[in-house]
Amino acid sequence: MSNIASAFSNRKAFIAFITCGDPDLETTAEAVKAAVKAGADLIELGIPFSDPTAEGPVIQAASIRALKGGVTTDKILDFVRGRREVVTVPMAFMTYANVVFSYGSERFISTCSEIGIDGLILPDVPYEEKEEFLPICRQYGVDLISLIAPTSQDRIAMIAREAEGFLYVVSSLGVTDMRKEIHTDLTSMIAEVRRNSDIPCAIGFGIADPRQAKTMATLADGVIVGSAIVKLLGQYGKDAPKYIGEYVASMRRALDE
Repeated sequence: MSNIASAFSNRKAFIAFITCGDPDLETTAEAVKAAVKAGADLIELGIPFSDPTAEGPVIQAASIRALKGGVTTDKILDFVRGRREVVTVPMAFMTYANVVFSYGSERFISTCSEIGIDGLILPDVPYEEKEEFLPICRQYGVDLISLIAPTSQDRIAMIAREAEGFLYVVSSLGVTDMRKEIHTDLTSMIAEVRRNSDIPCAIGFGIADPRQAKTMATLADGVIVGSAIVKLLGQYGKDAPKYIGEYVASMRRALDE
């Protein structure tokens, strides 16, 4: 079992997304610490990119703040290297193919392995193009996390059979952001996954409150929350970790009920 899969072994997984360097890496460190203490089972660290096509306005704004603050891929890799001993849960990077290419794919992925990053999520890389990264990820023991979306339909079975770590189930068409309601037929999507694989499924894009988290957790093995957490960082800046801890604790309680 991969280290990432272990995040799903004992309970419904809560996966927290945090943009690195928003407003600075010291705050990122405290936000990660607060989320884990409050019950996050896996931390998804966003490496800012100037053109984040999958992101809504909340996370786009966070990326801009982080880049303006001077964060770089090298600084983020060094940051994770310095934090790995104190962060006990699995961690994954979410970024874009261009970030990995510009750094050098093997150099980036081998460094991920060295510093204790367990998975890599590249939302702009379609399933058909994952061979650009998959062999290198496998060589260095980093799970390349696959995504399925409402548009995946005929490809869900194929993607599920080859998925590693966990399967990122995109709840809605469009970009990441908070949504009042999620209307996608997730039940059918996840049933198709279950027919083809025992890979854990986590639902992301749009989950913002405990009621939504509890509902989604009845369908899947975990939930992913990004915009609601990043919004707190935008609102409270360096004071955000306290509020992130309280928020994650409320989501954890909902998942455990």
